Amino acid sequence: MLVILYYIIFSITFVYGMYFAITGLFGFKNYHKSLFGKHKPKHKFGIVVPTRNEEQVIGALIKSLQHQNYPKDLYEIFVVPNNCTDNTEKAAREAGATIINCTVPVKYKADALKFTFQQLESRKDIDAYVVFDADNLVHPDFLARMNDALCEGVLVAQAFRDAKNMGDNWITGGYTLFYFIQNFFYNRARMNYSGSATINGTGFMMRKEVVKDGFNTKTITEDSEFTAQCAIRGIQVAFVEEAITYDEHPITFKESWKQRKRWTSGTLNCLSLYWKKLLTSFVKNGNIACFDMVMMFLAPIMMLVSSFLSIVLIVFHLAGVELFDFFSYLYASGLLYFVIFYLLSVLMNVFVVKYNHKNPKDIISGIFLFGLFLLSWIPINIVCLIKKTDNWEQIKHGRNDVDLDKLLN
Repeated sequence: MLVILYYIIFSITFVYGMYFAITGLFGFKNYHKSLFGKHKPKHKFGIVVPTRNEEQVIGALIKSLQHQNYPKDLYEIFVVPNNCTDNTEKAAREAGATIINCTVPVKYKADALKFTFQQLESRKDIDAYVVFDADNLVHPDFLARMNDALCEGVLVAQAFRDAKNMGDNWITGGYTLFYFIQNFFYNRARMNYSGSATINGTGFMMRKEVVKDGFNTKTITEDSEFTAQCAIRGIQVAFVEEAITYDEHPITFKESWKQRKRWTSGTLNCLSLYWKKLLTSFVKNGNIACFDMVMMFLAPIMMLVSSFLSIVLIVFHLAGVELFDFFSYLYASGLLYFVIFYLLSVLMNVFVVKYNHKNPKDIISGIFLFGLFLLSWIPINIVCLIKKTDNWEQIKHGRNDVDLDKLLN
């Protein structure tokens, strides 16, 4: 009976994993080919930057935005300080941004975004919003490439999320690889079969009319929730691979734990809030983006189930219980099982690094310890299943010594 139950659960996790493996192969379609054509500057952007105690990095972001290869009269930078106890507002104003003082309570980032979009609704000259985090740096062609997407009818888009500090240590390297893999095997793949990319926190764009009725998210992960809302509404989230933003990743495990705990709690909350609507929309309309979002929201649970199955395999092996699937035979081979999957993981890491024109030597600890980065998510998922995180905690940013020109070369 236990063996039958094992195979039932194993089959579910196997199908789940194969779904992402097969759909991820679409990332290789039109390899290295741009997903959008080039267009003349046309659309005006309102760039929105919610900030909380970011005086050390906000100036560098604004400087990178001021050096866009895009007409200066076709974008304006709005910084939205909230809950600040430092000189973020002063630093942003001196750098040349327009300040929007948030006069409503802000618990989550979404509260600041909702307020800002309401304030800018009357601005008839703005065609679309772009949202950044204060610690970002932005590629000079970012707005030009988002303009291309708008000119081709895109309503919502996610940029390519690169790293400011990928080589600091194995943690920042792990984050960098996580986004590189997501960019290629999820976002790019889905663009190649008319699916929908996922919004991941920063560097996303939306036409103004998309949020004319408000930015109505209520979880701690407004990016994932907004992606789900777009899927339900039938709005494709495009992936604009050549629009690049450089993000500062946490350096310490404590900060990483705090951030990823927030992500997992928000993901589980989104699962409970949206799974019925997403599956209903998928069944009614055949919208693959809705099914994708359910699968994404299930990730923390499926990771724990897979981990549990690994423990069961150990117990079965010690008890002499014979299993007959390929993975059980591999596992029974002992060290060979782990060596094979570890080497495959390293090869995938090297591939995505090379695909993005980076030197593997600059992220060597991340490449070889990426498995540890993922494994460290298991206790985070367990904690979040037991006790949901409902408050937004600031992640400290202070890397104002990063040269954008060096990132570009």
